[in-house]
Amino acid sequence: MSEQTVTRAQLSDAVYQEVGLSRNESADLLELVLNEMVAALTRGESVKISSFGSFSIRSKGTRVGRNPKTGEEVPILPRKVLVFRASQLLKSKINDGLAKAARQQKS
Repeated sequence: MSEQTVTRAQLSDAVYQEVGLSRNESADLLELVLNEMVAALTRGESVKISSFGSFSIRSKGTRVGRNPKTGEEVPILPRKVLVFRASQLLKSKINDGLAKAARQQKS
């Protein structure tokens, strides 16, 4: 599997090529969308993107963890975590892509 990462610049360039906005307008649009997602999540709202998935915030309570080296118990404070749940369509596309790559490697 490749270890490549998609960057903001690459996403902005994709918007530029697909939509036809200027490079600056494409970058601004991407930033606007990402900022709105962050704002919604910060307010405790879920963000659902059709055919892609949903982002939500989950609260985790206090729990006891262990230091793996010493085995000492350490309290883990309550916190909020970001959770992403992929849509069935996205999962299907990923699995189809993996199956196709596996078939090509066997050839």
